[in-house]
Amino acid sequence: MAFIRAIFAVGVLGLVLSGCNSSTPPTGGDSSKTPVIGKEAKPATPDTGQSARTPVSGNNLVYMDVNAGRIEIELLPQLAPAHVERIKTLVGQGFYDGIVFHRVINGFMAQTGDPTGTGRGGSDLPDLKAEFSNEPFVRGILGMARSQSPNSANSQFFIMFAPGDFLNGKYTVFGRVVKGMEFVDAIKKGDQANNGAVSDPDKIIKMQMAP
Repeated sequence: MAFIRAIFAVGVLGLVLSGCNSSTPPTGGDSSKTPVIGKEAKPATPDTGQSARTPVSGNNLVYMDVNAGRIEIELLPQLAPAHVERIKTLVGQGFYDGIVFHRVINGFMAQTGDPTGTGRGGSDLPDLKAEFSNEPFVRGILGMARSQSPNSANSQFFIMFAPGDFLNGKYTVFGRVVKGMEFVDAIKKGDQANNGAVSDPDKIIKMQMAP
């Protein structure tokens, strides 16, 4: 059975997956950060380009412009209200504009949200307490990166290219891609042998709430 164990390397706190594939769970920062868990929420079904989608309120719809095009993201406050509020706050500040996808693993996920581009940074706001839920990590889901502590999410997040069941219940789900998943797929991939680190990475050109 897959399990996650913490390791420390060169002073950087990270998580590695044991007994599963070679993908390393998303991590972010080295600080520490209650939960209103939306257990009754219906599982999110990210856009595949083949099915109609329910219109999303502009209050919870984010436009993320990347190198390849515009990605539309539905925020899920019913699952993670504090995390959604954090994303809205940072988006409103223009925090994410220009931030790179520093860690991208083909067939797994693309991680961003660190202004230093190293995977060790975050915002000046306090870390968040975990809001884990039963929402599965399927293609198109957005989750918050964290360090060993469950309560350490801050600004870094990741978008799933494919299902990652081993993350279920261990990372906070706060959104899902509802349009533009092909532009997520086009994000420049990193070297899997180097834990997905990307040279000359793609970036978030602009991230804004829908009008």
